[in-house]
Amino acid sequence: LRTTLLFLSPKDLYTAPDSCEGRCEEPYNEEDKCHCHTECERNHSCCEDYYRHCQPEGFSSSRDAITNEDLLHVSEQLYKADHNKARPTDITINPQYQASPDETGDQEDRSPQPLYKYVNEELFSKPTYASFIKLLDNYQRVTGREEDVTAEELREQDNFLKEVMKTEVMKKLFAFLHKKNRYGSEQEFLADLKEMWFGLYSRGDGEQDSSGFEHVFSGEVKKGKVSGFHNWIRFYLLEKRGLVNYFSHNFNGPWDTYPDVLGLQFSWDGFYKEVGSAFIGCSPEFEFGLYTLCFIARPGRTCHLSLGGYSLSIQTYPWTKSTYGNGQKYIATAYVTSP
Repeated sequence: LRTTLLFLSPKDLYTAPDSCEGRCEEPYNEEDKCHCHTECERNHSCCEDYYRHCQPEGFSSSRDAITNEDLLHVSEQLYKADHNKARPTDITINPQYQASPDETGDQEDRSPQPLYKYVNEELFSKPTYASFIKLLDNYQRVTGREEDVTAEELREQDNFLKEVMKTEVMKKLFAFLHKKNRYGSEQEFLADLKEMWFGLYSRGDGEQDSSGFEHVFSGEVKKGKVSGFHNWIRFYLLEKRGLVNYFSHNFNGPWDTYPDVLGLQFSWDGFYKEVGSAFIGCSPEFEFGLYTLCFIARPGRTCHLSLGGYSLSIQTYPWTKSTYGNGQKYIATAYVTSP
């Protein structure tokens, strides 16, 4: 290998021949696989990531735009690809009381029984579930307390991302985003997933106390209330330990299989969550993938999807007070809403 490298120029080593990264306005060379000069548009010879790297607006408004129809189509693809989701026999829930909109803030326990009557915990031995669950105890839930990320916790993040990227759900998501010129390679996508979800920022007074993953999946406590916490696995595991008390639900989706969607009222160690929407019974990669899709396609806006023929919306918000890379935004929150 060392002998081979001696005959390669730095350009050969560090510039991918099929990418425009670092090649914008590079003079035309007929031997190149694709081109990054403005003339390439007229000649239809641009590299796939030309618009992302070489256009000030970032994306071509026509070819690279993610339309509402695209979102409906790709979300159905991801829904069908969720092979690790719970089967109907894997979970039995007991939703009990349905609260009206003016009752969700009452902090009254109207459901005497737990939400989960039964969960087949064999699900949790699947690689994406097992690696996801290992992440859940990595966080200080109270905002304003600095997160101390250990080397082991960084390995757990990498392992989770490695496992989800093996799944058909995330492979289909990457293929879609690659086609839309959001990412030039799977490695680039993986690196950005790690930053947008696990990169730390401050919800308090400058402490690196939060991340998108902690907020959405593990949950936080801010000003005496539960903030985030939109994951069914986290809810089940804490309810089983007696740390979560289910109060009621205000929305139950139309699905007769999994994933289903519930809007929940509950307390976590005495801290209240007025409406904590969650997918029920989906795999970690499915939820992670859908939220990622909507954050990239419709950040800060309602993202309209379709699952099994039923309409669904997801709301995401970017964290606006700090950025990473070239001004990219961290995920502040992501959650499912009723249509």
